[in-house]
Amino acid sequence: MGVRVDGSARGLAFEDAGDVALPGGGERYELARRLVVEATRAGVTLASAESCTGGLVSAAVTDVPGSSTPWRGGVVSYAIPVKRAVLGVPDEVLDAPGVGAVSSECAAAMCEGARRVLGADVAVSTTGIAGPGGAEEGKPVGTVWFGVTSDAGTHTEAHLLTGDREAVRRKAVAIALGLLLSRVG
Repeated sequence: MGVRVDGSARGLAFEDAGDVALPGGGERYELARRLVVEATRAGVTLASAESCTGGLVSAAVTDVPGSSTPWRGGVVSYAIPVKRAVLGVPDEVLDAPGVGAVSSECAAAMCEGARRVLGADVAVSTTGIAGPGGAEEGKPVGTVWFGVTSDAGTHTEAHLLTGDREAVRRKAVAIALGLLLSRVG
């Protein structure tokens, strides 16, 4: 992952866990393959809740033969009403000024909701601003919050990712796969 940077000096509303290199298709596949192998070996089930990645985490995992053993599924919660109704993200998070859908609180609620709804041992979430528009004060294009949850608890982190919309989303997928892998075994 990247180098953690206090974002306040750059006008960010979050601590930036850093940018990552743009993964190639082979690198993403190898990461997903490793995740499937290790989760299967450990008997751990996996799920996702995705907003800005729009199902790309699920697609990366299900590209791997044998992924049906650990992969429970994913919820693409691009719209706010889906975050509320399906994942149970509270109104207090989504409607709060300065918090909203692109926040630690939303990422946490999304992954916890996916874990609950899909009955998984480990779940990851992505919520952010892939661009080219949509920037908010303190949350520029490229801001992505991630959540991961398991019996060990819930962790969130934010990354300010560079590049165009496709690059931000591809980088986000790699980070999400890495977070899932960190909770397996």
